[in-house]
Amino acid sequence: MHYSHRLVLLASAILVFQVIGGAVFILEMFSDVLGIGLWSLHWQTREIVQLGAVLSLVLGAIAGVAFLVGTLQRAQTIERQLQAASGAFNAAMENQFDKWSLSPAEAEVALFALKGFSNQEIARLRGKSEATIKTQINAVFRKAGVQNRAQLMAQFMDLLLEMPEQ
Repeated sequence: MHYSHRLVLLASAILVFQVIGGAVFILEMFSDVLGIGLWSLHWQTREIVQLGAVLSLVLGAIAGVAFLVGTLQRAQTIERQLQAASGAFNAAMENQFDKWSLSPAEAEVALFALKGFSNQEIARLRGKSEATIKTQINAVFRKAGVQNRAQLMAQFMDLLLEMPEQ
């Protein structure tokens, strides 16, 4: 049986015991408060039932903490992997820009274009004229061997998909 399947079964069993334990305490409380004699158990048997209920609630709390810690650890691992992939993609992108012999200005314009900014937005962000940005983006297209932004994006999607796993 797979580890995560066992974990789900264990968590389900603990949850069932918690529900039973909670029900025992609620029934006992109502029977005491309302003066209804729901329990026809010998006092020792009643104590054993209460001990089982307490144990199930404690096990549930321990399991909850364990699941929380495990979830936080998995989240940290995923965050590290995401940062590593992001760093690897940035390095691969810079390497591709170098292969295309893009100037620093062209590389910056290409990055903005890949992020989806229009020529007008890139001009505003860089403090340049729209004509300058159009010239630079056309130089990027020429050096990359593409004709438009969609093809440029496709080049980087291919680059991302071909990246080796770390």
